[in-house]
Amino acid sequence: MNNINIEKYKATKDFKISENETFEDFGKSDKELKKDLSKVRRELGEFQDTIYAHGKYSILVCLQGMDTAGKDSLIREVFKDFNVSGVEVHSFKVPTELELSHNYLWRHYLVLPAKGKFGVFNRTHYENVLVTRVHPEYILNEHIPGIHTVEDIDQKFWDKRFEQINDFERHLAENGTLIFKFFLNLSKEEQRQRLLRRLAIKEKHWKFSPGDLKERKLWSVYQKCYEEAISKTTHDHAPWFAVPADNKKATRVIVANILLQSLKKYKDIKEPMLSEKIMANLDSYEEQLQSEQ
Repeated sequence: MNNINIEKYKATKDFKISENETFEDFGKSDKELKKDLSKVRRELGEFQDTIYAHGKYSILVCLQGMDTAGKDSLIREVFKDFNVSGVEVHSFKVPTELELSHNYLWRHYLVLPAKGKFGVFNRTHYENVLVTRVHPEYILNEHIPGIHTVEDIDQKFWDKRFEQINDFERHLAENGTLIFKFFLNLSKEEQRQRLLRRLAIKEKHWKFSPGDLKERKLWSVYQKCYEEAISKTTHDHAPWFAVPADNKKATRVIVANILLQSLKKYKDIKEPMLSEKIMANLDSYEEQLQSEQ
């Protein structure tokens, strides 16, 4: 299913969540969507081998979305056909004391993907302009000079942080990191249904936290923060994609297609050629190995 128009999902500078769909199925059944994903992720896995051999680009995939948006299962399904040595997943939770003793981007720098590899951030450096913006009291734990109370955290503070994040991503891009940022656009009603399933199914109880309900009450605040964060940080070198998240199977197909179509535009990504000297002696090397029989 490589005919998906990926530009449809690319966020613009005037991004509005309300103007983007939360549901997609392409008129297909779950079985058909699963088959589509199987095909595209196999191609993506094969291309990952080429990226690894090429060894000049690293790929950073950033996943953001409200609780229950499907980030974990998306990672499991989209990257299933990857060589495990070629992809690393990092989930960023509440910062530790050690992490808080450094600047807020420090822990993200530490786990950036090496050249030839994919890095997947499950929640990202954008938590620092999302959760902390909804709960600005968290910023006080960062011990930033000049920030003594919540009242010190004004719009200029957030604008500066957006600028810092843009600089961070520009630096990565200029040094060979291809960045893809996905906002999993979940509807409030679908989140309610998923939370109810976590309560109803014993095997899913571990996923539920009363804190999810507290954060749900701040839904409209989060949506506003997401809109500003995305509109101020989407760029050609680090684009945001708003992907419908109410139908997980379609979400996975869209994300996999965006990655595959975008990466295949880099025509310089090829398996390296052997040197002329080695090529000229291939028969000799083969003879040496055959003679060992």
